[in-house]
Amino acid sequence: MIQLYRPGTGLLHRTPVGVKLALLAAVALLLSLLPQDAVSIGATLLGVVGLYLAAGFPIGVLGIELWRIRWLILVLGVALAVFVSPVTAWISTGRVIALLLLAGLLTSTTRMADLLDALHRMLRPLRRIGVDADAVAMTLSLTLTMIPVVAGFADRVRDAQRARGVRLGVRAVVPLLVLALRHADEVGDALVARGLG
Repeated sequence: MIQLYRPGTGLLHRTPVGVKLALLAAVALLLSLLPQDAVSIGATLLGVVGLYLAAGFPIGVLGIELWRIRWLILVLGVALAVFVSPVTAWISTGRVIALLLLAGLLTSTTRMADLLDALHRMLRPLRRIGVDADAVAMTLSLTLTMIPVVAGFADRVRDAQRARGVRLGVRAVVPLLVLALRHADEVGDALVARGLG
């Protein structure tokens, strides 16, 4: 879902970070507040595809993003189709897909340092009410960088289980948790060593 920056010179790469964040927030607000129908969700998804192409990315990048969220799409779509209705499933799942793809487009066209600087600047006025902008920016930075790390741990666990001929299942969570907690301890020790703990 959250990917690394992909260098480019397109319009979205040159757009200021604050503008991209504001547009993402506006689209999220519109998609959640305005009534939607199946046609408008389809048009929204086509618009997202157009943005990926306008960013200069090959269609394969969009395919990779969809593959990353395949389980979310499947579980959400099937659950809504079974328990509510197929139309509601399409509308609600389409909203989620559009927002996740737009968030992926934001992170792929924006350097993480620029994104965190923009968030830090936006949070700075909240110091008056006790919000520590530095701590929030550090937390967001650690969170965003941990996502690909934990995904890498999941790949390692899956590869190890396949190599041993073990069937993939719920038991894979235990080694994944051990690796993630060990890494969290190492990151915490490194922060404390630098006086940030």
